[in-house]
Amino acid sequence: MTGRRCWGVLIALFIVMLSMAACGGAAEAPDAASADEGGSACPAPDPRLEVTSTELNLFVWTEYIPQDIIDCFEEVYGVRVNKDEYSSNEEMYAKLSAGGANYDLVQPTDYLVGLMIRQGLLQALDRSKLPIFDNFDPNYLDLAFDPGNQYTLPYQAGADAIVVNTDAVATAPQSFADLWNPDYAGRLVMLDDSRAVIAATLLTLGYDVNTTDPAQLEEAKVKLAELVKGVKLFDSDSPKTALIAGDVDLGITWTGEAAIAQRELPAIEFVYPTEGPILWQDTYAIPADAPHLDAAYAWLNYSLQGDLFWKMLDEFPYTNPNQAALDFAKANHPDLYDTYQNSSITNIPAEVLERGHYIEDVGEATPLYDRVWTEVKGG
Repeated sequence: MTGRRCWGVLIALFIVMLSMAACGGAAEAPDAASADEGGSACPAPDPRLEVTSTELNLFVWTEYIPQDIIDCFEEVYGVRVNKDEYSSNEEMYAKLSAGGANYDLVQPTDYLVGLMIRQGLLQALDRSKLPIFDNFDPNYLDLAFDPGNQYTLPYQAGADAIVVNTDAVATAPQSFADLWNPDYAGRLVMLDDSRAVIAATLLTLGYDVNTTDPAQLEEAKVKLAELVKGVKLFDSDSPKTALIAGDVDLGITWTGEAAIAQRELPAIEFVYPTEGPILWQDTYAIPADAPHLDAAYAWLNYSLQGDLFWKMLDEFPYTNPNQAALDFAKANHPDLYDTYQNSSITNIPAEVLERGHYIEDVGEATPLYDRVWTEVKGG
């Protein structure tokens, strides 16, 4: 063995010994917060809850939870996360209503919460197990759909408004009514969301987005049928994909989808219509028959920690009700925080909020909306 080869072996052995020592040090405190250059280490649960369950079953919106959050929860609690996804509230509601779903957490949008409570699909929260409530901006708490937050925690908020590729559309629409322009036919993407799209149609007619008048809904059905002829794609999974690819040029989508699309294609704009956008808040709730309650409470407290939930600003940039997450991002990821704050997509202007419309539970009129949607899309 030559001297050069001998030194090479010794150096290699020394590097291996250092690596083993580093791994040994990390193993001493697997849940302790540590920092590496990428900031990817998992923060410690604060507080750490006692959990005996070995799995957690989530039923959540598609593309809505960063994988890092799931990975960290599995690492620090030793609980396997099983995740099923849905692309509409109606899909989630139908599955829970059918029974036997075996989920521990769901993410209903505000207007569906009251119905789910009345039908016994959700259980009241044990607030003593949820210190995480202190993290939220009070503006997102104690709202009309769940007074006192007896059943839900805030997750994300946002708006349904007009998305447009200004490179492909010479004159961007300024109102929902503009989408009926024949020039846009075959170029439209719409959310596969009955209440949101029907609400936009009702607004073009001057009606309330929560009307229970059968005549008004019939008029909306006729008008919506005209629009649907020009819709190329209904997509609530990832409407941004078709926009970025250039398969469609404009339509109605959610806040976060527009923000992500704009990152990829700066020509994308999000237009708040003159009629006012559709506003909403998504929540976390625990189904009445959740099998792993200890894991559910642990997930809520851990995944919504400010030092973990800030990741939403990067991966799923909707309007974030979690003040602790915003504060953490401001202190530790200022560029990301500034992008969020300075964007009229993620940080919806106050004047837009003032003229926005919230969808509400319409009770016995719900079948009327279901029929409008079924007949329009089926026709």
